[in-house]
Amino acid sequence: MTSAEVANGSVKPWRIPHKEKALYDMNLVERAVMPTGIRLVFRTNSTTITGNCDSVDERSNIDLVVNGRLAGSVETVNETSFQFENLGSETKDIELWMPQFGSIRIDNLTFDDSAETSATSESTAPKWITYGSSITHCRTADSPTKTWPAIVARTRGYDLTCLGFGGQCHLDPMIARLIRDREADLISLCVGINIYGAGSLNERTFAPGIMGFIQIVREKHPTTPIALISPIYSPGRETALNPVGFTLEQVRKEVKRAGETLQAHGDDNITYINGLDVFDSDNAHLLPDDLHPNNEGYGIMASNLLGLLPRI
Repeated sequence: MTSAEVANGSVKPWRIPHKEKALYDMNLVERAVMPTGIRLVFRTNSTTITGNCDSVDERSNIDLVVNGRLAGSVETVNETSFQFENLGSETKDIELWMPQFGSIRIDNLTFDDSAETSATSESTAPKWITYGSSITHCRTADSPTKTWPAIVARTRGYDLTCLGFGGQCHLDPMIARLIRDREADLISLCVGINIYGAGSLNERTFAPGIMGFIQIVREKHPTTPIALISPIYSPGRETALNPVGFTLEQVRKEVKRAGETLQAHGDDNITYINGLDVFDSDNAHLLPDDLHPNNEGYGIMASNLLGLLPRI
């Protein structure tokens, strides 16, 4: 969680510093208030966990992870409360994974009257930041632990910061600064599909934009491994020209060129990952809208990225 907006006893998690939201594009702000990857972490011996929240008509589930294992998932659409029961009376480590899509304000959490609850010690797990589009935001995953970043993080034991912003991965300098200023042991950047779709950068500006973004990050992460990932397969976009004359095939070439240029300039900690090695045409049937994977598709992405991302 990058920041917590506290008002009248309630807490709303944000993925950008909410007090600085005026410095970000408002379309990005609308996605940054959606807490994909954010967890509430604590220890308790309570047999039940109940929470009160605001009601919204479009929002993903909340997942409960107990001692590292998924123990439950509850719907939150148009609900003002959620509850997990029959958790056992032993002391256990709890992670409440917040909805990956839709904002949420938590008014309170309550436990058994006799329960003991405490904060956990600060995580010593390797810290991973991943940046990308809706395909990293993962709205269409069944629940927050089923997104590909969550699967990879839980499998490898990483402390995840997910900066997937549906429709809003345009190499914003403010996001580069945000990544620069956070602790990280691994950074992954999946770039290109939103830029292709909106025509927001062209042949003159795209590769320089990638390199400038990474150079900002490098100001405080000079040797942190960075995985630069190009777009996954998308039927109808591979050879179709966008408003600035790019095809998706050309976008991948530009992402690769940017990575190779940085490597040639002395950056030995850049890894290029071809998006087609993450999700290719053989999996096109798992793209219901020819763009976003379904839940099974995100599982395939996670499985492939587990073999492609640098290990730390």
